[in-house]
Amino acid sequence: EHKTCKAVSVCSLEPGSVVSKISTAGTSNAEVPLADPGMYQLDITLRRGQSLAARDRGGTSDPYVKFKIGGKEVFRSKIIHKNLNPVWEEKACILVDHLREPLYIKVFDYDFGLQDDFMGSAFLDLTQLELNRPTDVTLTLKDPHYPDHDLGIILLSVILTPKEGESRDVTMLMRKSWKRSSKELSENEVVGSYFSVKSLFWRTCGRPALPVLGFCKAELQSPYCKNAQFQTQSLRLSDLHRKSHLWRGIVSITLIEGRDLKAMDSNGLSDPYVKFRLGHQKYKSKIMPKTLNPQWREQFDFHLYEERGGIIDITAWDKDAGKRDDFIGRCQVDLSALSREQTHKLELQLEEGEGHLVLLVTLTASATVSISDLSVNSLEDRKEREEILKRYSPLRIFHNLKDVGFLQVKVIRAEGLMAADVTGKSDPFCVVELNNDRLLTHTVYKNLNPEWNKVFTFNIKDIHSVLEVTVYDEDRDRSADFLGKVAIPLLSIQNGEQKAYVLKNKQLTGPTKGVIYLEIDVIFNAVKASLRTLIPKEQKYIEEENRLSKQLLLRNFIRMKRCVMVLVNAAYYVNSCFDWDSPPRSLAAFVLFLFVVWNFELYMIPLVLLLLLTWNYFLIISGKDNRQRDTDSEKKGFINKIYAIQEVCVSVQNILDEVASFGERIKNTFNWTVPFLSWLAIVALCVFTVILYCIPLRYIVLVWGINKFTKKLRSPYAIDNNELLDFLSRVPSDVQVVQYQELKPDPSHSPYKRKKNNLG
Repeated sequence: EHKTCKAVSVCSLEPGSVVSKISTAGTSNAEVPLADPGMYQLDITLRRGQSLAARDRGGTSDPYVKFKIGGKEVFRSKIIHKNLNPVWEEKACILVDHLREPLYIKVFDYDFGLQDDFMGSAFLDLTQLELNRPTDVTLTLKDPHYPDHDLGIILLSVILTPKEGESRDVTMLMRKSWKRSSKELSENEVVGSYFSVKSLFWRTCGRPALPVLGFCKAELQSPYCKNAQFQTQSLRLSDLHRKSHLWRGIVSITLIEGRDLKAMDSNGLSDPYVKFRLGHQKYKSKIMPKTLNPQWREQFDFHLYEERGGIIDITAWDKDAGKRDDFIGRCQVDLSALSREQTHKLELQLEEGEGHLVLLVTLTASATVSISDLSVNSLEDRKEREEILKRYSPLRIFHNLKDVGFLQVKVIRAEGLMAADVTGKSDPFCVVELNNDRLLTHTVYKNLNPEWNKVFTFNIKDIHSVLEVTVYDEDRDRSADFLGKVAIPLLSIQNGEQKAYVLKNKQLTGPTKGVIYLEIDVIFNAVKASLRTLIPKEQKYIEEENRLSKQLLLRNFIRMKRCVMVLVNAAYYVNSCFDWDSPPRSLAAFVLFLFVVWNFELYMIPLVLLLLLTWNYFLIISGKDNRQRDTDSEKKGFINKIYAIQEVCVSVQNILDEVASFGERIKNTFNWTVPFLSWLAIVALCVFTVILYCIPLRYIVLVWGINKFTKKLRSPYAIDNNELLDFLSRVPSDVQVVQYQELKPDPSHSPYKRKKNNLG
């Protein structure tokens, strides 16, 4: 029977198919000319694994399998938890151009939140398969670095069928359309998942704009899978320009609390946090120290790509400083069992552990997020533009407060990009990100001046978000290379202006090679944006943990020092008024002080801040902008960097000592570490209590100010001091208490005992 691979379907083997061991006899592909331009259909059934390697501490693994052809991943199996002899029985259909590329099989151990462990690999030479004949294959897994290790076996069933006739014609027509449209298709997967001509497959769960050659998982069922043959008429150019919505909805999760979690620390408590995973999306909660009943109250959103839902993996961990975190338990949420547009309160029992997690889960319809060609422009369509303006008009203030605005980004082209390949070219593609919304363009191969001409649309949840546009170089066998990046705050965008942005490095601190041309439009409701400003920001999905960086430490210290110096300079200015360094200025400050204190009301505090904001605004519009920006791009030598970092470390050490000593001295005052000072504090506090009870605060402040302003006039040579700090300097810190503590003498070294021993 002639079989074709259908869009969003699986070409599988019949249950009663006859299978045989692989053999070089018969009609082998070794006899087929390798120059044969026809396509081949490879039907694979992943049966099971036997005696796989243990990678987890419990002596088990959570294995899954990847298939790769030509360096591209074409299949990934489901995960079988805690099993060294897993049974998958998964089927897939793959179309390949030729048989030169072997099928690589790689097995990994799934580790939630960590890098998955390698469990072995093997390859299948497609030229040794017999055509049109079911074949059982047993593959021995090996580690290239340790070829002597036995890592188990994988059992497959395969059928290789040559593709001819209508399928081949469709493939060739698709290739021509691909070239003519400069790869019009788009994807929604993470960086590294691309549309490949060798193994063509579509990773978007929406309706494809083109018939798809490739595979998909058996769980995905769609009404578009009912046709047995490809429809060549669906290759019309209008379908190429159709918008492709990339995710089906939003999963809003609120992590409320944990109950009766397992104690993992020696003190009978834990420091729990929770990790969530839905596909490639990850989220990590904050850590709640020393509790078995944590209260998180955290909210975040996941994108829902599959129409039938998906499975959210949830694991609870205990944070341990300096060593690997302890596993508390796991649970799952099956989204397909939850109704849409309704909030569900879930109390989930943790498996492989103790306790419960309490969640609120809400599934909502998809936001307006899409990719289209430059010819399909929402804002240039008069009717669509009026609908968008109406949606965000001031009259619709209380309609869906989370939908603040609409963002349209035209990614037009880039020029003068960095050459990342040995050929002096690059294969650039562009990633557009707004918070957790992440979309990709197609790849333009072997070009340093690519043209994408794509239009991206996003819903704005927070007008203070930053649009990030990153250019990568696609690499065949490894992760994509970084070429440049720009970050654009939404409030700084000028609508409808095509602008060339100079690409920056990863840290966004300096330029790199190339520019990118963008045209951006932002439409938003100002009232909604103002209300959203007063609620917590949307948190990004889990990212790599920060590591110690000497340069970052130096930069942050300089930033902190700059902020502290502003306060220090302000204190010096006020002190100069007390010291009458400039008599006219001190006299004016003295009169102003008397007037403000005598007439002070609480409304004066926001009034002063308002006047300060207004003053700075007029300075800016008049061209006297005195705002400082960190433009220090001077490159220092290695020795200078060492000295600078050493200076930072010494300064941080001294600052920490001063702050800790200050807090310990206050504590030791109330702990009666030095009884004399504690009695002195009691007397002083009694006097202050009586004074504050009998005299209004306004008069006390007036007396204090008059004393400060006239002190220099009355005693020109008096030493300025702060009585409170002078008092605390006499109280020992904890370090000094230990240093001053007497040690008890050892009785064995007493003179009396030594004399008695001598007499004996």
